[in-house]
Amino acid sequence: MNMVINLVLALQILTALVMIGLVLIQHGKGADMGASFGSGASGSLFGATGSANFLSRSTAVCAAVFFVCTLALAYSSNERPKASAGSILDRPSTTASAPAVSASGAAAIPGAAIVVPAIAASAAPTSASGAAAIPQK
Repeated sequence: MNMVINLVLALQILTALVMIGLVLIQHGKGADMGASFGSGASGSLFGATGSANFLSRSTAVCAAVFFVCTLALAYSSNERPKASAGSILDRPSTTASAPAVSASGAAAIPGAAIVVPAIAASAAPTSASGAAAIPQK
């Protein structure tokens, strides 16, 4: 399956590059507009609209192949394995253990040289009037 996805991705990149080249090679319809205002013999305001030539048909084919490849890649990336255990919310959580607290009241972060001081419950400022106290529910 992985090889098929790689082939579709390579085909998408190739068709995108070919389509860019074909669009840059084509003669724009806006170039005929200047000719219609005095310097050329254009049939209508935006130029004659004849049948599609080789460049426009090959651009349309490249665009169709590009969109099919895009849809195939989007479908394959959204495909989920059938044997999954359900939602990620149904799986048990893996929590890390709490950092160890030393006798001085400081919590050391494992693997680091930084020591974080522990905050005591009695460190919160309180006044006699209760102005700084946070109301408890």
